[in-house]
Amino acid sequence: MNPGSLPKPPRLRLRVTATAESIVRSGHPWLFADSVKEQNRAGEPGELAVIYDRKDRFLAAGLFDPHSPIRVRILHAGKPQTINREWWRARLDQALARRRGLFDDQTTGWRCINGESDGWPGLVLDRYEDTLALKLYTAAWLPRLDELIDLLQGENLTRSELLPPAPRLVLRLSRNLQRLAQTQFHKSDGQIIHGPPITAPVIFLETGLRFEADVLRGQKTGFFLDQRENRRRVEALSHGRRILNAFSFSGGFSLYAARGGARSVTDLDISPYALQSSTRNFSLNQSHPAIAVCRHETAQADAFEWLEQNHAKKFGLIILDPPSLAKRESEKAGALRAYARLATLAIRSVGPGGILVTASCSAHVTADEFFQIVRQSAAQSRRQFSELQTTGHPPDHPAAFKEGEYLKAIT
Repeated sequence: MNPGSLPKPPRLRLRVTATAESIVRSGHPWLFADSVKEQNRAGEPGELAVIYDRKDRFLAAGLFDPHSPIRVRILHAGKPQTINREWWRARLDQALARRRGLFDDQTTGWRCINGESDGWPGLVLDRYEDTLALKLYTAAWLPRLDELIDLLQGENLTRSELLPPAPRLVLRLSRNLQRLAQTQFHKSDGQIIHGPPITAPVIFLETGLRFEADVLRGQKTGFFLDQRENRRRVEALSHGRRILNAFSFSGGFSLYAARGGARSVTDLDISPYALQSSTRNFSLNQSHPAIAVCRHETAQADAFEWLEQNHAKKFGLIILDPPSLAKRESEKAGALRAYARLATLAIRSVGPGGILVTASCSAHVTADEFFQIVRQSAAQSRRQFSELQTTGHPPDHPAAFKEGEYLKAIT
């Protein structure tokens, strides 16, 4: 018998605990390994798993990942559906439709697909000008890469202004996938899987400002697109002020502040690479008069230590946008203490009539917990203050389930 005539294995069937049944019915996109009670055979990464309830009725279908505690990423729950190329095309259309009308020609960088919240579990797709950065968080997508490339090169691109007509496609992989991707699928983080090579960072527009995105090696997919709306708010608050941008990364907040009429901007980051990127981004925008006259300085240091040692320096607006301080639930208590300390140190350096903008991207810290920490720090400072606003996710980064709610900011 030749390999082509071998019978296909039976469909991968799972039964789950009663608790998991309820969770799946409620629309949650994750099924954990310890919720699986029965499995008819071993499954392969990316295989479509069908989940049945206790009465042997269809419950849901999703992508199987034997290497992850999240054993199945749910694609659909309810009545059975045929999941084929047309189904995926319709789901891509739905994700793009949610973003239609959000951007004009002054912005050429945004999120096209936001994982589970757009019905593409464990997958993120960001656009930077003519480049698409595809980031995977589960091995389930690795054997489906050819299908993804075909879909993203298909007719959707010609009928949607949200995707470039002939995109370069860059593969980004979460750290836990990189070894498996290399050994079993011959794919690596930062690999260009379609289109011409990259010899320099990709330059894109955001609200008329030019930024570089290191789509090959940069954090996330090369830039923090999710802070766009908060950057716009900082611009409106910056006129005539001295600005400190702590955890500045590539200076996104700083450029908006400079264009908003800030007298000076100090970028503070522990990474020399980040500060170099910030300097280059300022150079890209020197044609704007307000940016050209704004004094731009950089400070390479740990933000906690720098704020502690430079408390005599006063600023009219301080931005705190640290990386995730709680990547797992066990780190939550320490993160809350760190947020409180950061807020306390920053408030001490905010001059009279000044403003503090502080954000958290830790999914394990809720918005209410984070806001309460900042409010308590402000109250304990014994300074008069008023709260201007709180914000969450921008519209191109929807959060449709609890674990997807990571971003929050308070001013």
